[in-house]
Amino acid sequence: MRKSMCITYYVGTGLYVNITNRCSNRCEFCIRNNGDGAYGSDSLWLESEPSEAQIIESILSHPEGSFSELVFCGYGEPSYRIETARAVALAIKEKYPNIPIRINTNGHSDLINGRDTAPEYKDAFDVVSISLNTPSSDHYDSLCHPAFSGAHAALIDFASRVKKYVPTVVFSVIRQTLTEAELDECRRISDSAGVTLKIRDYISG
Repeated sequence: MRKSMCITYYVGTGLYVNITNRCSNRCEFCIRNNGDGAYGSDSLWLESEPSEAQIIESILSHPEGSFSELVFCGYGEPSYRIETARAVALAIKEKYPNIPIRINTNGHSDLINGRDTAPEYKDAFDVVSISLNTPSSDHYDSLCHPAFSGAHAALIDFASRVKKYVPTVVFSVIRQTLTEAELDECRRISDSAGVTLKIRDYISG
């Protein structure tokens, strides 16, 4: 495991922000299992968690117009640092007001922080993308190995509440890990929660 301070890196035209290596899941399909970096980046294993100032400096080193969106997604679960992510997002919105900001999360934000965090996403993020991963809690536990009991139900509840505060909330699943019947059930869950379902293909990095 090679340590570095790779805070920002590109995936396609998006600029991704790596702010922590902590995660409350140990997903079987996690890209971290495949190496130190992703999509040609330097190692995403951090020497230490970067400060708010370091994160902002790294983002602003990329000129406005050099990326189509800013995405909080690295080698960890960004909601472990939701206060920092929010502060950074608000600061970047002042500098680059036309750049949409997304946060990719496992939806454990409330469980991690021990409080209702949904209001903290207001104004900072344009899109919250939540990894639903499976339609059932048993499958979720066996596939994602969450640190918390009841994590699957909690992430669905979080989605239904955070949608009150951000313009777009998305559930994501990986096509290759689910049957067609399971995908249909994920669609039903998404419809019930009032969020969009994104079915994506597995990318090894």
